[in-house]
Amino acid sequence: MVAEVIVAEVMDALAWIEAAGPVAALRRSQYVYALVSAVHILGLGLLVGSIAVVDLRVAGILRPALWREGIAELVPLARAGFGLAAVTGIVLFSTQATEYARNPAFLTKLGLIALALANVAAFHAALRRHPAAGRPDARLRAGAWGSLTLWTGTVLAGRLIGFL
Repeated sequence: MVAEVIVAEVMDALAWIEAAGPVAALRRSQYVYALVSAVHILGLGLLVGSIAVVDLRVAGILRPALWREGIAELVPLARAGFGLAAVTGIVLFSTQATEYARNPAFLTKLGLIALALANVAAFHAALRRHPAAGRPDARLRAGAWGSLTLWTGTVLAGRLIGFL
C-alpha cells in the first residue's frame, strides 16, 4: 500500500515536470529537441569512445604499453562526455517522464549506468593501489572488460527505449 502511494506520488511529480512550460515547448519544437538529442549522442560518443580506448589499452588489446598515458589523457574527455550525456539525458527524459519511468529499456539503462559508475569507482581505487610501472594486473583488466560490457549495454538499452 505504501509503495503504491509512493509510485503514484512519483508519477504525479513526473507528470508535472512534463507539463511544465519549457518542457512542453521543447516537446513541440522539433528543431530544439533534435539539437538536444544530437548533443546527447555526441556526449555518449565522447564518453564511450574515450572509455573504450582506455579499456582496450588496459585489457592489453590496443597499444598496451601506453595504458597509463591513455587514462591520463582520455578520462577528462570521458568525464566531459558523461556530463553532456547526463544533462541532455535529463532534458530528454523530462519530455516523456511518465512514459520513460515505465519503460523497461530505460530502467535497464539507468541500472547499467549505476553499475558502470560503480565499476569506474572500483577501477580508480584499484588503479591508485597499482604500481606506477608495469602491466595492468588482473583486477584492472577485469574492470576494463566490465566497463566495456556495461557501457555497451547502456548504449544498447538506450537504443531500445524507443522500441519498447
